[in-house]
Amino acid sequence: MLLVGLAYAQTETTTTAAAESDTAITEPIAEEPVAETAPIEEKSSGLKGVAEFLFGRALVKEFIDGGWAMWPILFVAIYGLAYMIWKFIALMYAKINLNDFLNKILALVKEKKIKEAIEFAKNTRGPVSAVVYAGLLKAERGADAVEKNMENAAMIEMSYLEKGFVEMTSAITLAPMLGFLGTVDGMIIAFDAIAKARSVDATIVADGIKVALITTKWGLIVAIPVQLLYNIFTTMVDGIVIDMQRASEKVTEALIES
Repeated sequence: MLLVGLAYAQTETTTTAAAESDTAITEPIAEEPVAETAPIEEKSSGLKGVAEFLFGRALVKEFIDGGWAMWPILFVAIYGLAYMIWKFIALMYAKINLNDFLNKILALVKEKKIKEAIEFAKNTRGPVSAVVYAGLLKAERGADAVEKNMENAAMIEMSYLEKGFVEMTSAITLAPMLGFLGTVDGMIIAFDAIAKARSVDATIVADGIKVALITTKWGLIVAIPVQLLYNIFTTMVDGIVIDMQRASEKVTEALIES
């Protein structure tokens, strides 16, 4: 009986060890997580690469997605920007310290130093000094001649001051019109896609609507700042015109009194 019990115990131990061994083999081995690598963006070359470097990839992509209408809008933007910069410089050059200028001119006129006053006005920049210079040239012919010459000079200076406004208004008008033209083109693309697919789906019309919205957006982006600066520049011109009128009156009065 003792031998039979020992044999049974040995058999049970062997069976248990084999079962544990099978369980260990069948258990899955946990895999170590693999670090994900970020996708490497390919750099564009040529003109597109330069544009992406200067303005960013997202902006360049939006420009391309906008279609052909973005090119004339870009041209109008450059055109309007050039005239805005030129007009700003021209108006800054035209501004002078009116009080200092008039004090010097009136002092010379009262001292009957007309030649010195003419020379001082000639060497001073801006339309105000040009009008005063024109009037002083006719000082010996009387007040009527002085006023008439100043009026003629003021008209000439006004034409110079208003230069660039036509070009700016053209940019203000053309930019949104080109944007709306792009909008029409985008809607044509969208409806053409629907006709070909014979069903209505957001993904089908997405490209056309995207073109429409992008061109409208950039047409307004170009026009709004040009309109804003146009209003500022016209106000500055009005101020210079008032200065010319004031200077003309003061110089004429001084010549009559002297």
